[in-house]
Amino acid sequence: MRRIVKVFGVLLFLTIVFTGFTTGVLHLWNWLMPTIFGLHVITYWQALGLLGLSWLLFGGPRLGPRGGGGRWRHRVRERWEQMTPEEREKFRSGMRHGCGPWGQGKSNKAES
Repeated sequence: MRRIVKVFGVLLFLTIVFTGFTTGVLHLWNWLMPTIFGLHVITYWQALGLLGLSWLLFGGPRLGPRGGGGRWRHRVRERWEQMTPEEREKFRSGMRHGCGPWGQGKSNKAES
């Protein structure tokens, strides 16, 4: 009985979320797209289709635990363990001051 209530609660929650997101897509599309780009207004079901299409194109199904981030984390850990203490400190210092040209201060930009 407890499992049935839990499944019902999850289904109700998902229904509310999908309904809310679909309504949001519908209203945003119909408010912005016809005015900006001269496109047609859409129906609720077309908005649901757009939501599903955007999920497939930009989100997609996440396979495995956390989208396969475990392999990346494992490789980083292996590289960290192979570093000398001096290399680790150099890495930490670089991370504190930003990585690449996006995290550097104005003094490095002026030199370029």
